[in-house]
Amino acid sequence: MTSSTTPPPVPSDASGGRGPLRRLRARGRDEAHRTASPLELFFDLCFVVAVAQAGIELVHSVAEGHAGQGILDYAMVFFALWWAWMNFTWFASAYDNDDVLYRVVTLVQIAGVLVLAAGVSRAFEEHDYLVVWLGYAIMRVAMAAQWLRAARAAAGPERTTALRYAGGVLTCQVGWLGLLFLPEGARPWWFLVMALLEMCVPPFAERGHSTSWHPRHIAERYGLFTIIVLGETIAAATVAVKSGIDENDALGELLPLAAGGLLIIFAAWWIYFAVPVHGHLRSNRQAFLWGYGHYLVFASVAAIGAGLEVAVEETVGKAHISTLAASAAVTLPTALYLLTVWALHSRHYKRGITQQLVLPTTALLVICCTFLGHWAVLAAGVVCALSVAAGETLAATRPVVAADPPATSTGTSTG
Repeated sequence: MTSSTTPPPVPSDASGGRGPLRRLRARGRDEAHRTASPLELFFDLCFVVAVAQAGIELVHSVAEGHAGQGILDYAMVFFALWWAWMNFTWFASAYDNDDVLYRVVTLVQIAGVLVLAAGVSRAFEEHDYLVVWLGYAIMRVAMAAQWLRAARAAAGPERTTALRYAGGVLTCQVGWLGLLFLPEGARPWWFLVMALLEMCVPPFAERGHSTSWHPRHIAERYGLFTIIVLGETIAAATVAVKSGIDENDALGELLPLAAGGLLIIFAAWWIYFAVPVHGHLRSNRQAFLWGYGHYLVFASVAAIGAGLEVAVEETVGKAHISTLAASAAVTLPTALYLLTVWALHSRHYKRGITQQLVLPTTALLVICCTFLGHWAVLAAGVVCALSVAAGETLAATRPVVAADPPATSTGTSTG
């Protein structure tokens, strides 16, 4: 991508007035006290409903011995959820004026994700993506409408960027029709093509002009969604353990799973929030790579919860898979999470080879735990907990590198 000019500061009241309808103008990147709004939190909670549905279907697929197809379906559905959530998040960071029309269009997007959630089961079981496509279309058309509204209030390069976004979103939405009409064997390849095209829209749209997203706000939004998905993971695993105890009286067998799962989730939270990442988000190049990489963070966190459910079902004899496969359903997404969080931001704040190797080594040890039979999840949890302890000890004796302040000068190289 080319260099672009960092957006100049915009007054916090630039949206113009306090009436029910206001011009949708860019907010300031250096705006003080920029935090997530109640509407954004509501948006996240509704999205997690669809994430939970995808997790349930992944559990069923893996437990029935169809892990490969289940993971593929999960990756496709989760992309739709993650991409719609991410596009809204970055747009809101730059343009949220909280007027009546903005709220209504955002609620339409929420309705879209609930429609998508209703079609998840059919997508997994019958490979029928009509309802999923319809829900995604509702979200994306609403997003394009927001960009067109932003373009109407803008001029020059900013207007061009907004129009590029709107055009790219609508063009890609037409392309997704291929999932409805192509032969089943061709759909995964078409999905890959369309996913790549979708991810090319932001770099293309922001070539020459960067939107005024707020680093602290973006870091907070991603952190909040990580917390919500972790919460859903805990809820799903708790329900699975409770059902196993109530229906099979398997308290002794399930306690190691419950303890190990809890340690993994606690460690996942600790590791993600060990460093303040907003200081790393100083340009579009850094921010896009960081934001796109969270597909793996969110998907792996949700998959950990699904894996714990699979492990419970295998323990009580409901799953048609081996103990090794059930253990891998937990340890592999856990290892993926650890490596992704390290690659996205932890490594930027570590000093020395010892600190840098903590998370990659932990991921390797977690994978090794897969072969410990029914003790695999507990062992993985202990390894994750020890990783947190090691990281905190090293940070106390050799502090992590302080984050540089976000750049505010013009001429910042962007991604």
